[in-house]
Amino acid sequence: MKRSTYVGIVFLSIIIHTNFIYGQNTPQAAKTYIKEIKKLGDQKSIKHAIQIVDDIESETNSDLILLTEIPAPPFKETVRAEKFKSMLEDAGAEKVWIDEVGNVIGLQKGSEEGKVVVLDAHLDTVFPEGTDVMVKQKGDTLYAPGIGDDTRGLAMVIATLKAINKAKIKTKADILFIGSVGEEGLGDLRGVKYLFKEGSAKIDSWISIDGGSIGRVNNAALGSVRYKAIFKGKGGHSWGAFGLANPHHALGVAIKEFSLQASEYTAKGPKTSFNVGRIGGGTSVNSIPFESWMEVDMRSVSADRLKEIDSIFIKSMRKAVNEYNASGIKDSISLELVKIGDRPSGETPVDNPLVQRAIAVSNYFNAAPKLTIGSTNASIPISKGVPAITIGRGGKGGSAHALDEWWVNDNGADAIKLALLLTLAEAGISK
Repeated sequence: MKRSTYVGIVFLSIIIHTNFIYGQNTPQAAKTYIKEIKKLGDQKSIKHAIQIVDDIESETNSDLILLTEIPAPPFKETVRAEKFKSMLEDAGAEKVWIDEVGNVIGLQKGSEEGKVVVLDAHLDTVFPEGTDVMVKQKGDTLYAPGIGDDTRGLAMVIATLKAINKAKIKTKADILFIGSVGEEGLGDLRGVKYLFKEGSAKIDSWISIDGGSIGRVNNAALGSVRYKAIFKGKGGHSWGAFGLANPHHALGVAIKEFSLQASEYTAKGPKTSFNVGRIGGGTSVNSIPFESWMEVDMRSVSADRLKEIDSIFIKSMRKAVNEYNASGIKDSISLELVKIGDRPSGETPVDNPLVQRAIAVSNYFNAAPKLTIGSTNASIPISKGVPAITIGRGGKGGSAHALDEWWVNDNGADAIKLALLLTLAEAGISK
């Protein structure tokens, strides 16, 4: 077989697979799992727990508003974490603690030693200190930064624990109810990375709640790598030192070089992206800056392609600086590349029991299941071979990461019931 033909077949198979992941085909659960979920849902104790979710809906709404109005800026989630801890305690968790990096963990012991199941939502938002996070209601719509991403997920974790305890359900596996830190932006999934660092306690199954409609089953991790590129020079007066090496000029050359190389690479093959998101430096309009910097984000559905565009970025930066320094300017520019983000790619296979159960539970609640790919807390366990998915918060919402973020409780309880039934299916019911 010719190499070109082989590569074409590989790309075609990847594209077909990617189309399926992005939800262009409806995933199906095996009959075994459909029967398992129906049998579980028909149990008296489970029906009771599902009814409790409806009964406490006003409490869940109050929890959502309360938590939303506690600021949780990047790397400063402590106040919200303390409140979430007390809410897990009030909901009946057997033991609750905050770990070294700030994750809040509530333990519900199972009857059998061994398996550990996690239900997680993240504590942090993207909004800086000083942001007005007070909830405003217009009609049935709630407006506030972070109300959907991911405070609704936190309220769902609390409601799930309440329903399990009020219905007096005992599981075979241990369940950890977690409010994690550092999911957003430069947090770089630091909370979950800590939970999965070498030597940590074993986790066998991971379910995150984070954005999206009911029926979302995010079983694939969108990998990303991020850098801060820093260009440094002596700096000086724009007139008196004219001709001196200028970090801003070098940065401009670097952006052009990278954009040309990266655009050519990303024009074909499985989707890969790049973005210069932030630029800074300089002291005044009439000063040659002594420093210029930019932050760059690169993503891909393919781990190999992510490595390749990472390499293209590094080579482009070095080539641009070398060419600029050789252009006849006085003195030279130095380059420092600082990696500020590293999120892995990977996938929990569609035939994995966790994914199959998520599809079956979605069908059970008449929600159309859709497999998706994204960068969420589930990315870390996925990359380590631990079955993991992220499910949707339900309801209706929009303007995530914006000051006018909103959420409407449009059958929002159904997403909690889905999280409840899926968690119990993974953990197993103790007789």
